[in-house]
Amino acid sequence: MASFLTSPVILQILPALQQGGVERGTLEMAQAITQAGGTALVASSGGRLVPLLRSLGAEHITLPECGSRNPAHVLRNTRILRRILTQHNVALVHARSRIPAWIARMACRRTQTAFVTTWHGVHANTVPGKKLYNSVLASGNRVIAISEHIARILRQDYNVPPQRLRVIPRGADITQFSPDAVSGQRMHQLAEQWNIPAGSAIILMPGRLSAWKGQSLVLQALAQLEAGLPEQPWHCVFAGSDKADGQYVRELTALAHSLGLSDRIRFAGHCEDMPAAMALATMVLVPSLRPEPFGRVVVEAQAMCRPVIVSHHGAAVETVDNGVTGLSVPPNNAAALADAMFAILTAPATALATMGTNARQAVMAHYTTEAMQHATLGVYDELLNTQLAPTFLHTKNAAAPFQDHDLAG
Repeated sequence: MASFLTSPVILQILPALQQGGVERGTLEMAQAITQAGGTALVASSGGRLVPLLRSLGAEHITLPECGSRNPAHVLRNTRILRRILTQHNVALVHARSRIPAWIARMACRRTQTAFVTTWHGVHANTVPGKKLYNSVLASGNRVIAISEHIARILRQDYNVPPQRLRVIPRGADITQFSPDAVSGQRMHQLAEQWNIPAGSAIILMPGRLSAWKGQSLVLQALAQLEAGLPEQPWHCVFAGSDKADGQYVRELTALAHSLGLSDRIRFAGHCEDMPAAMALATMVLVPSLRPEPFGRVVVEAQAMCRPVIVSHHGAAVETVDNGVTGLSVPPNNAAALADAMFAILTAPATALATMGTNARQAVMAHYTTEAMQHATLGVYDELLNTQLAPTFLHTKNAAAPFQDHDLAG
């Protein structure tokens, strides 16, 4: 291990730099490393976010087919990465995905480089050999879990001991996701874009269109809500992209038609201004059918003082205090979801304002991007005997954070 490096070179490795939570975390840490006085490198097969990464002061190194499971590609990239670690005097490698982690683990063992992993998702291990494949993300000198939910999996299924395990939740950018930061003009433009009538309540479900996220469940719950509030104006906006073939949108459109909801539903596609979308929303839904490993959209909505409704499992149990910072309902229960939406639509404004204030305060205390950056730099400091985290605290305002539209597709 290195001994008190004043300007360590830290390399993050992931399959590609397109868009998504892993990519976003990578850019946030590249920015933090640079602000703290280190040198930030990112190795991937490339992608549309490479120019943004460079604008943050980091360097991108292309590893062709970095996410490929082909053994020949893995071995080739291991050799390439080993040379990179030596040539750039890399002090620490941070891997964020399984194949890149295998590449990094083998290279780091040969070069005696510190190795950190982050477990971002819920990786099933029911197929023979899958647990071994996953286990590389539990093999770092330090293993970062993005929630207590993920930490339990790492303790129970992969026997990661306390001395190697660190829980560092993902966070919201509380300057960007702030009610005070969103202009009325931005909200008005989005409402026009979505064709929402004036005075209508907006039920927002953000996130990519995927069956396990619960869009079909939402439509079933909305049908029950419509029966209970037939005269109240409301519209539900699904703000997220579908797969290229558009099949799931067609299925959801047909379901909405069969439930008599066609006039109430908007499929908005990818939204480039999520703070404005959440500012417009009367409530934000995250009713995932499977446990979320974290669910950044939940804390972003809470940072915007919006009432959130989540499924009571996974990391949502940690981020939502039922009745205080949002509402939580049993998973895959349309009736309970409808009841929760009814409760928000009929609640006094003062009660919703109190819930929103509580939610933002909880995010500011526990779930900010800055806190994630600082804690991760602290993990690097543990292994390298550096002072990145304290330096970051003194320089965190030196550069403006990148905006959500920088990551928009």
